[in-house]
Amino acid sequence: MCKDSKNRIDYVNENITLIQRKEGLTFGSDAYLLYAYMKRFGGGSMGAELGGGCGIISLLAASKGKLSKIYSVELMTNYSKLIALNAKNNSLEDKVIPLNIDVRELTLAHVGNKEVDAVFTNPPYLKGGSGIENANDEMNAARRELCGNIGDFCAAASRILKFSGYFYAVYRPERLPDLFEAMRNNGIEPKRMTLVFPDFSKASNLVLVEGRKGGRGGIFITPPLVMHHDASKIPLTDTDELRYIYENGEFDERYRKP
Repeated sequence: MCKDSKNRIDYVNENITLIQRKEGLTFGSDAYLLYAYMKRFGGGSMGAELGGGCGIISLLAASKGKLSKIYSVELMTNYSKLIALNAKNNSLEDKVIPLNIDVRELTLAHVGNKEVDAVFTNPPYLKGGSGIENANDEMNAARRELCGNIGDFCAAASRILKFSGYFYAVYRPERLPDLFEAMRNNGIEPKRMTLVFPDFSKASNLVLVEGRKGGRGGIFITPPLVMHHDASKIPLTDTDELRYIYENGEFDERYRKP
């Protein structure tokens, strides 16, 4: 494994052993929901993750067989090395390939000159300079658009996606206009959307979006996903819908396009 004092080891669904940076942005429910939101593409399929972090979404998708090969694009060298280490520790090094480059520089050549079936991303949610910045550079880069905005992420996705290929993102609801504008400006049509709520009394804090490159207009708005019965009470009590997602690694049929 890894004895670096700056790292920690966690155990995740699908029997994943995950090394994370203690001072960095760690794996959370938004990452797991994005993985579960993706469809299964089958044998021989290729995908790419933009902003891989520690690699957890790619690792989950590969271990579940949602994609056969995934390029995990990550700008920060220490995280790109962490993706490689996590892939090796989980015997997925032939399925999860780290790419230590800026998403703004990503080209088809980086993914073997072959267009991919799917691109997925958990991008920085905050605009650069917004809010109170974290003293930790890794946290700032993960949370804020310091190394590319949502338009850059969608442009990178479009450059490597095949026609009719799928694009998946988890984002903040208040920035939906920015996300939809960026997708459409790069030829990716929003096709499915799910608002996520912490509990029955609170406003939505996450949104999951699926798009298609070159897709026709028209979007399917799914039922909302409420995660907990009361997010203020510890321990948290998951809703049936969230339990299904954690147990199956996918959303139930009500959240899939009819």
